[in-house]
Amino acid sequence: MEERYHYPPELLELLVDTIPRLVKGKQDVFLFFRGAGITRSLLSDLQEQYANNPDSINKFHIARTVLSRLNESGDRTLKERREVLKRVVEYEDFSSCWPEERLKAQGLVSRVRDVINVKDSFTKMRQEREAELQKHREAQSRELEKVRFHQEILADIRQDFYHLFAINNPHERGLLLEKVLNRLFEASGILVKEPFRRVEPGKGVVEQVDGVVELEGHIYLVEMKWLKEPVGVGDVSQHLVRVFNRSASRGIFISYSEYTTPAIETCKESLNGNAVFVLCTLQEFVLLLENNEKSLKEFLKAKINSSIIDKQPFTAVF
Repeated sequence: MEERYHYPPELLELLVDTIPRLVKGKQDVFLFFRGAGITRSLLSDLQEQYANNPDSINKFHIARTVLSRLNESGDRTLKERREVLKRVVEYEDFSSCWPEERLKAQGLVSRVRDVINVKDSFTKMRQEREAELQKHREAQSRELEKVRFHQEILADIRQDFYHLFAINNPHERGLLLEKVLNRLFEASGILVKEPFRRVEPGKGVVEQVDGVVELEGHIYLVEMKWLKEPVGVGDVSQHLVRVFNRSASRGIFISYSEYTTPAIETCKESLNGNAVFVLCTLQEFVLLLENNEKSLKEFLKAKINSSIIDKQPFTAVF
């Protein structure tokens, strides 16, 4: 794969899928390419078509056409191709995206970085940057080094978290979700036990738990769900049973989708039995990773306090 001459098929398709999601309007796509140094000759017919009939062309068609033309121009457009890649991989402010496209855009940018970070000058730039960071760490005190190292771990977890939203395979996504969240718990100083299965002779697997964490001396069984539909009573009830069947244990439920009102009410009723049960969403974890002022421990403590004191298992912390 040699990006210096052309975009290989995988990278081309990624860019076609990514660039239109980084901006809101068709005119913004033109501005993105103009900012990368693309000449008017490569854009003029598309801009004319847009001016005459805006509905006859969409953002993805514009991106595919322009990127294909860059590919076909060989060494003549090497500089522009590199600038397009540079602008995508260095994209940090996703406020220019449509809200519903933001997480998808972040995941796609992460995938583009994965593809090109192993090649060409991007790898050299990354290695040089890491070497400079290492020298800087060695020159600082042990405490500052510890803080910086922790921030780097969280940044790496954040990128892996964004990458999940670009994965379409539910099984693969579920396994990676467990690993990423467990890494976040560990990085936050929370003791973690990996997913486990309880097996009984003659019955086989009778129970499967996504994870177990220890927080302030209490054991929490963790359930993670990535469903298309809102989480219902049946989903939370299974986890409630696991919690009730273990003396002094508590429960955390983390979901990609929202919770139905009956599901929340079911969890609220369980609090009357002195069980501690909290509901979280992945969106809250995204906000947590983007908010350096609040730690995972503080976030969970606020959730737990709301469950215990206010009898509210699902409270928005942010």
